[in-house]
Amino acid sequence: MTKRGIQTAPVAPIEAAFESADDGSLIVRNARDLGAYPGRVTEALQFWAEAAPADVMLAERSGDGWRRITYREGWNAARAVGQALLDRGLDAERSVLILSGNGIEHALLSLACLHVGVPFAPLSPAYSLASTDFTRLREIFAVVRPTLVFADDGGSYAAALGACVERDTEIVVARGNPGRDATTFAALLATSPTAAVDAAANAVKPDTVAKLLFTSGSTGFPKGVIHTNRMWSSTVQMGREMFPMLAEAPPVLVDWLPWSHILGGTVLFGCALFNGGTLYIDDGKPLPGQIEKTARNLREIAPSLYSNVPKGYEELLPRLRSDRALRENFFSRLRAVQYSGASIARSVYEGFDELAFATVGRRIPWVGILGSTEAGPIAAHRHSNAASAGCVGLPVPGVTLKLVASDGKMEARVKSPSMTPGYWGRDDLTRDAFDEDGFLRTGDGVDWLEPTDRQRGLRYDGRIAEDFKLATGTWVRVGALRAQLLQHLAPEVRDVVVAGENRDYIALLGIPSTPEIAVDKVARGRLRAKLMKLAMEAQGSAQRALRFAFLTEKLSIDTGELTDKGAISQRTILRRHAAAVEKLYAERPADDVICLEFVRS
Repeated sequence: MTKRGIQTAPVAPIEAAFESADDGSLIVRNARDLGAYPGRVTEALQFWAEAAPADVMLAERSGDGWRRITYREGWNAARAVGQALLDRGLDAERSVLILSGNGIEHALLSLACLHVGVPFAPLSPAYSLASTDFTRLREIFAVVRPTLVFADDGGSYAAALGACVERDTEIVVARGNPGRDATTFAALLATSPTAAVDAAANAVKPDTVAKLLFTSGSTGFPKGVIHTNRMWSSTVQMGREMFPMLAEAPPVLVDWLPWSHILGGTVLFGCALFNGGTLYIDDGKPLPGQIEKTARNLREIAPSLYSNVPKGYEELLPRLRSDRALRENFFSRLRAVQYSGASIARSVYEGFDELAFATVGRRIPWVGILGSTEAGPIAAHRHSNAASAGCVGLPVPGVTLKLVASDGKMEARVKSPSMTPGYWGRDDLTRDAFDEDGFLRTGDGVDWLEPTDRQRGLRYDGRIAEDFKLATGTWVRVGALRAQLLQHLAPEVRDVVVAGENRDYIALLGIPSTPEIAVDKVARGRLRAKLMKLAMEAQGSAQRALRFAFLTEKLSIDTGELTDKGAISQRTILRRHAAAVEKLYAERPADDVICLEFVRS
């Protein structure tokens, strides 16, 4: 939190330094050291409450308008609710569990917890609202053992609260009837802060636990990743150094990304907070029937920095093309766009480039970020016209990578101030997470985009845990193969599960885009032609799928087949649907299996 300066470049160049280690690994670090950052997160809230008390910190939809909270109001609320938490005996060992999605009460409760040193765990609403038996939610409750549970709408979360919350655990709601005794959030806000709040805040140190973020579960049961104040503050400082534009003026963000994940809840929430900006909570999502809400919000509020997942940009692009008012407002003060979570199609970012140039006479820099719940930001890549899909760039300031040979790949291991100290209540998992030099094992494979020019950066090479060998000993790189298949098998196929471990060839279970597709003979004919073309063009058995069948059973978040973000878990589906896999490899396959065995030679 410093006085504003003048910067000309919205995105800083990234340059790396390289060093060979004695064990044969390669050390890669950003050429610049990370600058200073606050020791506790709410120092930023206090600073802006004093420096710009009337500036808007948060806003959310309220009918046709926006409900806004200023920095002074946010600071007062954090102190009042913080006192209410202390009055209840909450401390570093007695935590808060938040079931709800993004919202002002969620934010104010989080800031209160941060200010007085009470750990909180924001959970994806899917664990409560998309689950049928609350299996995952019960398991998370057993890990966190919260003293207080918050749900913004008691009515919506009544079933989850009734199934998982012990009778002696306090429930707080902003509105709605949870079907049992509950405290209103307004009652917490009405508490008068005392000197105890200031004493508790002063006791918060850089390594004080700030929150727990639960991993999505794509490779197993979700684990409670410890996030400290140091992690949060250093993560935001990394963003400030990647985007010098943040020094020019308070950023304006319009964002839906969930606060139960690191990008939305740490990076973007922190970006607004630490830079005196405004976060407009987008009530839309990149889904049919909900992307329209995002378009409405962007038609009214012009962001200066915009973040989304690749699917979000895909859904937004046609609306920008067809809606002049949306297009003109969206690009009017936009300085940079960023994404993470997957590769973005070249056609998508080139489409945005064309629209930006036609609308405001300039292209907007694209920045792709590789990160994880455990490691925070790892690497960043600025797109150019020659950029390759899947490039994740080079380490951001403050990050050191160790690239280690692992089963024919390079695994990226990380050391940085934004790295977790471990998993809540799981010393065994914490020990296994770090190597002998204190580097976090990410499980992500990477490779050089151009081996003769390492400054061009790294490309993502898939999750090492998902890869397998065919019976011939040939490695199948599931991440890269899956990305290629999805690019060519859309729109009939929404996702694919790759089978073939210890088999002679690869086979696929496809997730149909709609239930009707799975029984549509015309669609199956199109798929067969696409699969045949891919098989003929493949450069070997590790890239050639010879059988395909639709998986028509509904996948479940309760069983771990789906993560809370809707992503599939390859390993879990292969294990739970072993019978469907056996059908793919049957000597006499069923009629619903597409076979391409005649191209095996």
